[in-house]
Amino acid sequence: MAKGIWVYAEQKNGQLKKVSLEILGAGRRLADGLGEELCAVLIGKEVAGLAGTLAEYGADKVYVAENDALENYTNDGYSQVLAGLAEEYQPTAIFLGYTVLGRDLAARVAQRLGTGLCTDCTGVDLEDGRIIFTRPIYAGKAFVRAACPEARPICATFRPNVLTAARPRPGRAAEVVTVDARPKDIRQIIKEVVRQVSSRPELTEADIIVSGGRGMKAAENFKILEELADVLGAAVGASRAAVDAGYAPHSMQVGQTGKTVSPVLYIACGISGAIQHLAGMGSSKVIVAINKDPEANIFKVADYGIVGDLFEVVPLLTREFKKLLG
Repeated sequence: MAKGIWVYAEQKNGQLKKVSLEILGAGRRLADGLGEELCAVLIGKEVAGLAGTLAEYGADKVYVAENDALENYTNDGYSQVLAGLAEEYQPTAIFLGYTVLGRDLAARVAQRLGTGLCTDCTGVDLEDGRIIFTRPIYAGKAFVRAACPEARPICATFRPNVLTAARPRPGRAAEVVTVDARPKDIRQIIKEVVRQVSSRPELTEADIIVSGGRGMKAAENFKILEELADVLGAAVGASRAAVDAGYAPHSMQVGQTGKTVSPVLYIACGISGAIQHLAGMGSSKVIVAINKDPEANIFKVADYGIVGDLFEVVPLLTREFKKLLG
């Protein structure tokens, strides 16, 4: 087999990001169509144990780059390793998740390799031997299909929750290649890592999200959304208006200037539906809107709409879901 389709296997605290497994599913299909290998790249400290999971999800080969200097992510360190491997092995494509880390790393790797980068992709296909990417433009109002006929490797980032991970095959093995990773001249210094502990799923990878907007009226009112989210096993998000008003931290912001999400179910509470917010959640599979204004823009994209006072509707939903889910 030649070259290969590479997937950067993003991990945090020894846990693989779901988006990496989703990209492996799409990568498997492309690799088979091109007659190439599907390879995963693991970078960090003591991450080799994750290679088995990557093999079960379709990887033929796993490059493992371990070093104490790679314990925490730095743009310099990780981009040196990934770009260096790409220069040595010349893969056909390198795919990463459209996460905070993935966006930062992909741009630097593409710059180091002197190649292009297709960002925030929501689909990928193989047509006449060419890899074709689908990505939104104009804040999600339109989609383009793009190809890179010359630049190699093709670099692209994929939005979480838009691709489907393959069903794991327990016991499936992959070739593991241990890389002598010695990054130099790392200019970023990590002095402290502050972790937020939460039982809720991460916003960008959650299957269900309950979000609040300006209609929440106060930060303490987000408690009713948290109660619904806990019943559903959901994450809690917020619109920019809610964040700007001080109702929620920026880490919860969904939208063009916040996080892009694609959950199975998105429940928008007191959100008017500004175009900037729709750009960040418009690809959700099912959208439920709760707003007392029947003319709110959010209803134009919602699959289901409830015109009513969220302070009455949300607690009622919480009680009913408790009954249904036991």
